[in-house]
Amino acid sequence: MPGRRSSPLRRRPPRGAPLWAYLTALVGVPLVGVVVLTSVIVDTRRTEAASAARAEDAVQVTALLDEARRTTENEAVWALLLWAVDDPATLTAIGLPVDQVTAQRPLVVDIQATYRAATDDALTALGARRPGLAGTVREDLAGLRRVGETRTTGLHGLYLDYVSLSDRLMAAERRAATDAGAGGTPAATRAAIADAQLLAGYAQAASRQMPLFLGSMIDQEAGSLIGSRLGWETGWLAYTDARAQLEDLADPATAARWRLFAAGPAVLGLDGALDPAATPPGAVPTVAQVVSLALQRSVRDTDTAELTGAAFQRAQLLAEEDADAATDRSRSTLLLAGVLVALGALGAVHLARTVGRSLGRLAAQASEVSRGSLVEVGTRGPREVRTVGAALGTAVGSLRRIQDQAQAVAEGDLTNVLLEEPLPGPLGAVVHASVQQIVASVRQREELQSALAHQAAHDPLTDLPNRAQARALTAAALNRARRSGEMVGLLFVDLDGFKAVNDGYGHACGDEVLREVARRLRGQLRGGDVVCRLGGDEFVVLVEPVEVEADLVELAERLIATVARPITAQGHRVAVGASIGVAVSRDAGIDADALFAEADTAAYRAKAHGRGRAEVFDDALRAQLTERAELERAIAAGLGSGEFEVHYQPVMDVGTSAVAGYEALVRWNRPGHGVVPPDEFIPVAETSRLVCDLDRWVLGQATAQLAAWRTAAGGAADHVTMAVNLSGRNLTDRRVVDDVAAALERTGLPADRLVLEVTETVLVDDPVAAEHLAALRRLGASVAIDDFGTGYTSIGQLRDLPVDTLKIDRSFVGSAEPGHDQLVALMIRAAHTFGLTVVAEGVEDLAQLGRLQDERCDHAQGWWFGRALPADRAGELLLGTSAAQVGR
Repeated sequence: MPGRRSSPLRRRPPRGAPLWAYLTALVGVPLVGVVVLTSVIVDTRRTEAASAARAEDAVQVTALLDEARRTTENEAVWALLLWAVDDPATLTAIGLPVDQVTAQRPLVVDIQATYRAATDDALTALGARRPGLAGTVREDLAGLRRVGETRTTGLHGLYLDYVSLSDRLMAAERRAATDAGAGGTPAATRAAIADAQLLAGYAQAASRQMPLFLGSMIDQEAGSLIGSRLGWETGWLAYTDARAQLEDLADPATAARWRLFAAGPAVLGLDGALDPAATPPGAVPTVAQVVSLALQRSVRDTDTAELTGAAFQRAQLLAEEDADAATDRSRSTLLLAGVLVALGALGAVHLARTVGRSLGRLAAQASEVSRGSLVEVGTRGPREVRTVGAALGTAVGSLRRIQDQAQAVAEGDLTNVLLEEPLPGPLGAVVHASVQQIVASVRQREELQSALAHQAAHDPLTDLPNRAQARALTAAALNRARRSGEMVGLLFVDLDGFKAVNDGYGHACGDEVLREVARRLRGQLRGGDVVCRLGGDEFVVLVEPVEVEADLVELAERLIATVARPITAQGHRVAVGASIGVAVSRDAGIDADALFAEADTAAYRAKAHGRGRAEVFDDALRAQLTERAELERAIAAGLGSGEFEVHYQPVMDVGTSAVAGYEALVRWNRPGHGVVPPDEFIPVAETSRLVCDLDRWVLGQATAQLAAWRTAAGGAADHVTMAVNLSGRNLTDRRVVDDVAAALERTGLPADRLVLEVTETVLVDDPVAAEHLAALRRLGASVAIDDFGTGYTSIGQLRDLPVDTLKIDRSFVGSAEPGHDQLVALMIRAAHTFGLTVVAEGVEDLAQLGRLQDERCDHAQGWWFGRALPADRAGELLLGTSAAQVGR
């Protein structure tokens, strides 16, 4: 047809004599017989070589499995020790002094981390050969580590899980060893594999003696036991049996190393100490003895690993020699076969000149293509050869296109025009669609990874590193300082007067002030120093290296001066200040948390001494931190010994003066100190996880008490609520929703009778807290903003917050300053506009109550109605068996 063009990829059918014409002319029965016989011989040799290669691979896998099993068992011992160290009840049950054992915790943590790293390395090496098995073991091991860290199971369960994982690895190891010795594996190699397995069995039995010994020390009725004395004695029999089997080692050199190992002081010392016959029932080792046994076990495990590794190395060397010998035999057979075929081919000269040459060229080109070299393919020779050559040439052209596209993707050149050119045919369309999908996925992943990494490590408002990143940067700087011997400085910057900016001009203005402060702080630093935002109006400055402490003080004074300069934000000219705490890493052992605590403590003193100044952490502040640590320990002990109790302050209906609910307030009667004011111990608890335990305890007590009152009062108390305070730290804990649900289910209290009080700062600053509050409200509980007006929340934000009640802070209710009455009235009207209930705190006289009645406030609490009372007296007020003046 005129004007029609052929596709450049379409080729004409090749012409020439058919291939059968050439083959028929010369191929005869003798050559066929030679080829058949040669094929049989070559196949036999190849099978032999493949069997030897599989045996070599099986030996290597056996060694890798043994290393994974050994490191897992070592990790298990220290995980169990750390579990026991962190459990005072278990230590008390054993009879060990808690303080002495706890003092050894850093040593146990360090050793456990070392063995964890060794286990991860072993599983990585195993994953190169057996990725499926290694992946399964890694997932199970990760679960065991989480169990050990979160202590969601007992010591017994944790030990059995580790034993199960070890047994699985040993079973896999034995299967691999069986595979290595199967088939035609030479006797010497099988004997070497058997020696290695005997040593591996001994290592497994030896690794379990320490946990069984320690487990037998624990009273079974006390719980958390690893095993009884019978379990220890049974394990000891398995160990002595494994040790006796090593007398049958086949290799003299391995046997000699075993005898030298068995006579070592670590083995003899452990065998003597862990022998049940040497320890009378009821005996409990001292902390020093446990540490000594643990260190001796580490030495023995190291020596055992070397001994077992040498045995596996010998088996692997023999297997490699077997494989090399089989390969050599296969090569010799191939060479002989080649000679025979060549002799037979001498009679096929004509075939070699016609078909042979063209096929040889085509075969060479095909071989180059198969190795990834996309050469030009010729089309000379018989018709069939030309057809194959043309097809191969077309395929090479398509492969070049795919190669160019893959190269562009690999180099990150995602805008290359080659990526837009499709290949011909249905396969080409599929390949092109795949390339486009890969390009789109790579682009999306790069963009998402970059965005997520930045968001995870930076504050969205100022684009400074956030709290988590600040801690990571500080930890890294301290590690560098330990190696170099230099000092690291940390400046804790707390803004002065920032709340007044937020209250007076709004959050948009406050945000702009924070961005400007961040810019000014960065401008005062050296190239290697870092400024981070912790949240709210708190920043830290990380300085490294530090020559002298005076340099940090000078920097702090410069920062105070630059922050103090007036700032224009949202059209307003505002001023803020800064109080700075300075801490220096003089002690090589200090960690990031401790350095943060020192700088924070120094900043607190700077604020207490007048603000707008810098204070350096010194011995006096160190004594305060020590006192705080002692108070934390006393709080933890008091929770366990029943020193705390809950008092209940009535919340009254403003219109009817009837009891509408109670607020649960914790009180501490500390032995030897008397009643400790809440403002002394609650801030200390809030700096640690203790506040979560304290909140959980108060929640359980308060819900149970209200449930009991409801039962005693019949239906008369069905309207009464119980308010329980939740700290910011507890509200961000992933367990808080489950804790509340469990308390309600345990006591039978309806969820709508529980009010959870939180500070407005938590609502504004922490999105996780807001998610948890939404989940708590879905349970049916109510949420109240406590001390409203003292934080950053504006009245306009009330509409969008996940709350039901607003509690006006006592500083506004009882204030005599001009305008505060109108401010309280505004809060009440705004809360009612958004459908919120209002509780006024700190009502102390009749005049204050009257003003609240005039403004139609819903509820009130304070000394005018009653102080916080013990449960029995508070119940009398609810049940109507006491006068209304109770508690005044």
